[in-house]
Amino acid sequence: MTPNELFKKAQESNIVPHDAKLQSAFQFGVSADELANLVISGQKTATTSSLDLYEKDEPLPQLGAYDVVLDSENQAICVIQNDNVEIKNYLDVSEKHAYLEGEGDRSLEYWRHVHNEFFVNEYQLEGLVFKEQDAKMVLENFHVVYPVQ
Repeated sequence: MTPNELFKKAQESNIVPHDAKLQSAFQFGVSADELANLVISGQKTATTSSLDLYEKDEPLPQLGAYDVVLDSENQAICVIQNDNVEIKNYLDVSEKHAYLEGEGDRSLEYWRHVHNEFFVNEYQLEGLVFKEQDAKMVLENFHVVYPVQ
């Protein structure tokens, strides 16, 4: 199912307001299926992205906005809604946020290990260097409002 088809179903079910707009559709990280399953199960209710890596024409996530989570085949898995969006330094990401991301043992140590590796690679793809002490992150908290039925 495409993101627009799933979003329309959520609107037709009166779960998402009819005048709401779809902010974006995306895969999580390098393990899209695994992370999408964590979202569906309710274990993953947060995510982190790099402020430096947002495209100039790509708007930052907004509080209350709706997104569609995709699997590795770019099929829509669920509609989520942002409950909180904030910008923090990479080194200021909290244990609570790491736990809410739902990955691994849910510790801040695990979070830093996998995110450091991820951001080093992502920055390199853009010809940039990831520096923990300087990096600004976009932290989002969300909940599932409409899973694929």
